Amino acid sequence: MKKNIIAIVILLGLVSWGIYDTMKKNNAVKASLASSEQVIEGLDMSSLTIGINKGNIAPEFELKTLDGESVKLSDFRGKKLIVNMWATWCPPCRAEMPDMQKFYDKYKDEDVAILSVNMTTSEKSVDDISKFLNEFEITFPVVLDEENKVAMTYQTFSLPTSYIIDSKSIIQQKVTGPMNYEMMDKMISEIQ
Repeated sequence: MKKNIIAIVILLGLVSWGIYDTMKKNNAVKASLASSEQVIEGLDMSSLTIGINKGNIAPEFELKTLDGESVKLSDFRGKKLIVNMWATWCPPCRAEMPDMQKFYDKYKDEDVAILSVNMTTSEKSVDDISKFLNEFEITFPVVLDEENKVAMTYQTFSLPTSYIIDSKSIIQQKVTGPMNYEMMDKMISEIQ
């Protein structure tokens, strides 16, 4: 009887923790979406929604680079953008990086950009990120999702995941899995 009571108490504790944790994560996502509403200027919000689906305005975020520089998603407004979420240990991420760098080299002087978001909480060490960027000679902006906030907001469950965003900050496509140069080129050429 005593063991049953202890098991029930433990089970109730775990269920309570699960509910608390889920509510906390949902509040973080809502806060991120609310902050996005404050930075969208010049768009007719009556027909647009902030969210992560095609046709939604991409939720705002601000993260730091390895050098500690703050970068916001809204810094890229006016450009066609690939937001790529990845990690150093991910083989498909490693496979797409050379094509991503090739794409960036071709378009960096035009109104096209890449913002690479490292899923830092999944890394063994931040030093691994620097080594990875040096190994692949990455020169496009890389920011660190050190608190997993962007991963939660954008519901990134597998890596790599990329969002193709137009010059008005509207999501045009979500790609789960690695992309090659031709895919990137085609997707970006099809949006404004």
